[in-house]
Amino acid sequence: MSKTYYESIKKISNSGIVLSYQTVPGGYHPLHWHEEIELLYPLNGKADITIEGKKYTLSVKQLMVVDSCEVHSTHSYNSPCMFLCIHLSKKCMQQYMPDIELYQIHCKPEEITDTDFPHYLEICKKLESLTRIYIEDSPTFQLEAEGIVLQVLAHLIRYFSTNTAPQLESGDILTRERIRQVINYVEEHFRTPISLSDISEEIGLGKEYFCRFFKKTMGLSFLNYLNEIRLTHVYQDLITTDAPITEIMEANGITNQKLFNHSFKELYGCTPSAVRKSPPK
Repeated sequence: MSKTYYESIKKISNSGIVLSYQTVPGGYHPLHWHEEIELLYPLNGKADITIEGKKYTLSVKQLMVVDSCEVHSTHSYNSPCMFLCIHLSKKCMQQYMPDIELYQIHCKPEEITDTDFPHYLEICKKLESLTRIYIEDSPTFQLEAEGIVLQVLAHLIRYFSTNTAPQLESGDILTRERIRQVINYVEEHFRTPISLSDISEEIGLGKEYFCRFFKKTMGLSFLNYLNEIRLTHVYQDLITTDAPITEIMEANGITNQKLFNHSFKELYGCTPSAVRKSPPK
C-alpha cells in the first residue's frame, strides 16, 4: 500500500500497539487492508472512509474503527489532513484477552445509537487526552499512552463489538480473499504493465467476469483503481525526490503523458508541477 507522506510514529512497548500522527495530502488514498485493527481520529477537516464497499463520513475528532482484514480507502477533503492513527495487533492483544479474535468491532459515527453515544463520547475524550500527552512528550508518555489505548480497546470491545465472529457465506469469504489478492498483486507489480488478462488469470477468473466482479464489489473499474495506485506513488515521489516528473511517471508504470496530467489533476486538484513547487506542510 502507498506509504504515508509525513508521519510521526511511536511503537508503544512490545504490546502490539503502534501510534502515529499522520499528515497526508488531501485526496484519495487507495484500497488496502492489514491484519491490525485501525483506529482513525482526524484532528482537522473531514474525510470519507470506504470500508468493504460502503462509504462513511468522518469529521474532526470523531472515531472510526476499521477492523482486522477489512478492505478500505480514504478520501480527505482538507490538504494537508492530520490523523491520529492507532494500529492494534489482535495477536498481541491475546495476552490480555485470549479469545479477542472472536470479537468484531463495529464503531462508525453514522451508526452510533443514542444509547451508545455516551460510551462513544467517552472513547473520543480518551483519544483527545492521548493527543495532549503526545504533544507534551513527557518521559512517562509510553506508560500513559499504553494505558489509554488499552482502555479505548476495552471500551470498544465492551460496548461496540459482537462476541462471535460473523458467519460469512462461502461466497462472501471468497470475494474478500479475491479482493485482497488483487490488492497485493497490484502493490507488487504496479510499476510494470498489468493487463486485464494478467490480473484475471492471477485470481483464476475470466477477463470479462473479473471486470464485472471488481466493479460491482469495489465501486470502480480495475483500471481506474490501478491508475490511482500509481498516482499516489507518483505523488509521494514528487515530494520526496528531485527526479524529473517524466522519470517519476514512467518509474511508476504510467506511459501516457496526457492521461497522466488529466488524471493527476482530477485526483489531487493540481498539476504535478504545482505539487513540486508547494508540497504539503
